[in-house]
Amino acid sequence: QVQLVESGGGLVQPGGSLRLSCEASGSIFRFYTMGWYRQANGKQRELVAGITDGGSTSYAVSVKGRFTISKHNAKNTVYLQMNSLKPEDTAVYYCNAHLAAREYWGQGTQVTVSS
Repeated sequence: QVQLVESGGGLVQPGGSLRLSCEASGSIFRFYTMGWYRQANGKQRELVAGITDGGSTSYAVSVKGRFTISKHNAKNTVYLQMNSLKPEDTAVYYCNAHLAAREYWGQGTQVTVSS
């Protein structure tokens, strides 16, 4: 069983930055593929960024060049650095971990981009 706890959300002005963190329990964190998803009001949940156990990263087209996903295996933590935020980035952001058939979700953290 893996538990994921997100933090770092909040209210930020357009053009601003936030860094989300997701701390995972368990000793095999480094073997999981980790991802950040988001869900805006009335929309489906979408993948924002992912990072494999080997460190390969991928991004949604809408955030490429603005967001950076990274992880620190010793701290069992994955990060999402979000720069140049736009109002359309407003959503609840969820951390996800999966390995083979096992998949886990965090509780979500709200990010609101507004002036």
